[in-house]
Amino acid sequence: MTDYPAATMAMLGPAQNRYADPTAWDRLHAQLGIRLPTDYQTLVDAYAPIRLNGHLYLLHPATGRWNLGEWMTDTIRAWSDVPWDELDLDADEDPRVLFGLTELSFGTRTGLWPVASTDRGETIFLMAAGDRAPWFLVDDGEGGWAWYYMSFAEWLYRYLIGEDMAGPNTSAFYPGPVQLCRLPMTADERPEPWSGPDRGM
Repeated sequence: MTDYPAATMAMLGPAQNRYADPTAWDRLHAQLGIRLPTDYQTLVDAYAPIRLNGHLYLLHPATGRWNLGEWMTDTIRAWSDVPWDELDLDADEDPRVLFGLTELSFGTRTGLWPVASTDRGETIFLMAAGDRAPWFLVDDGEGGWAWYYMSFAEWLYRYLIGEDMAGPNTSAFYPGPVQLCRLPMTADERPEPWSGPDRGM
C-alpha cells in the first residue's frame, strides 16, 4: 500500500517547515470547530504558502499574507451566499443530487470546508461529516463536481502525477519535476520558483 504523504513529499523535495506552528493550527481548529486531517496539516506545514505546478495553491494558518484561516472564512462566506434552492441546476450540476447530501452547507460540522484552490477556478472541499474518514468534493469552477474518497495526501499525489482530480478532463499534468513557487510574504518580495527532485516522468 502506498504511503501517500511520503510519496508526495518525495516528489516535492525536502520539507521547508518555514511556518510550522502547532499553536496556529490549534487556533484555527478552535475557530473552525473541526480538526483538519493530519496529513493535510503535515503537507501545509512542510511547504505552504506555495503554488504547485503553476495552478494549485496551499495556504498556511500561521502567516499574515496567504493566511489559510482568512481564506477559508472568506470562501465559506462566498459559497454560503449561493442561493442553491433557487438555482435551476441539472442533476449533474447539483452536488446534493450527485452525492446524496441532505443539505449543502459550508463551514458547518456536517458541511464542506475549503482546503485548497487553483487559479483555474477549482475549489477542493473537505467533507468531514460524523465519524467517517475524510473525503473530498471538488468544484471544477464551471458547475461540475467530483467526489474523492481518499486522504488529502492521496488526492494531492494523484493530482501531481496527472490524474483527473477535479472531475473528467481536468488533469493538470506537467512532465519532469514538480514546479514549486514560494509565494511572496511582503509587497517587496517576488515569487520564488524552484523544482522538486527528478521523478522520472
